[in-house]
Amino acid sequence: MPTQCNQEILKFHPLAQREVRGQFDGGTITSDAGGLLLREVEKRTGILAQFAACFRDHRKRERIEHRVEELVAQRVYGLALGYEDLNDHEELRRDPLLAVLAEKADPSGESRARERDQGKPLAGKSTLNRLELTGKEVPEGERYKKIGLDFAAVDRLLGEIFVQAHDQAPQQIILDLDSTDDPLHGQQEGRFFHGYYGHYCYLPLYIFCGEHLLCARLRTAKIDGAAGSVEELARLVQQLRQAWPQVRIIVRGDSGFCREELMAWCEANQVEYVLGLAKNDRLRAEIAAELAQAAEQYRQRGQAARIFREFLYQTRESWSRARRVVAKAEHLDKGANPRFVVTSLPGSEWAAQALYEELYCARGEMENRIKGAPAKPARSKW
Repeated sequence: MPTQCNQEILKFHPLAQREVRGQFDGGTITSDAGGLLLREVEKRTGILAQFAACFRDHRKRERIEHRVEELVAQRVYGLALGYEDLNDHEELRRDPLLAVLAEKADPSGESRARERDQGKPLAGKSTLNRLELTGKEVPEGERYKKIGLDFAAVDRLLGEIFVQAHDQAPQQIILDLDSTDDPLHGQQEGRFFHGYYGHYCYLPLYIFCGEHLLCARLRTAKIDGAAGSVEELARLVQQLRQAWPQVRIIVRGDSGFCREELMAWCEANQVEYVLGLAKNDRLRAEIAAELAQAAEQYRQRGQAARIFREFLYQTRESWSRARRVVAKAEHLDKGANPRFVVTSLPGSEWAAQALYEELYCARGEMENRIKGAPAKPARSKW
């Protein structure tokens, strides 16, 4: 934030022959100069410019002081710098550094049309709030919310950015699915208490490919964790195959995504999958001998032991067909620790142990990326 500089000079004891003093005549000062690095990234990638292009501005051109591109940049950079609450922008609108990030031609704001706005180069909280609450269409006669948003274009944008990040088509990509809690601390619309997380939250769906985010869908917590995943995958797979017709796609997720609908869709659309499978009595009985063998090895060696096995398995009602299951029969200090995954990948390509340890467990990197960040209240529509 800019500060009013104190002109007083503070004198300290000298260091040998050198004078030591504190002086505050540096002019306008900011603690957010790191944002300039984000601006350099934007200059090279044009991500915010592409996002701003998803909006449709129906305001009178001659009365516009804050272009859509500037409003989007102000809000996104503010979020990146830790200013989540729109109320922050009542003060931030005076910040010349944020004005530079938003590409305002006059970062001092002295050229604003109205006298009361002079010295405030950026938009205030009300203007940004109207932008965030924009709909797909602008109704006839709407007085305030005159900026529309093409939501389908926003959905496509993350996929387009992902494609742009590749100089050539990859032979294979792995799409990681996960959901997590977005804690709520007020009376937000759609709030629901989630028993697993133990608080009121939203339950957003994420799809990553490596470090690239391809989908972030905000959802209420009163749903199955896999809800909507087939629709999002269908949209993404179509988009990616339009860019890379020959790419091989593997879907990876924990047992929360092991649903007949998702597996059947993958099988019908030439998409491979490897998904966690919740353990039950039938599965444990299938590897009873391996669990006993792992327990014996643990007793003999005094260290964790694991044995892998694969077999065909079908649920009694929910699955439409038998599928390949890879089991890990493991014994640890705390006792037996069986784990299971179901996959469409053949054993000739991925042996049981390699599939579990090298392919499935690698999804932990994506989980760390999502859940390692500190949880914050969901306030922004984006």
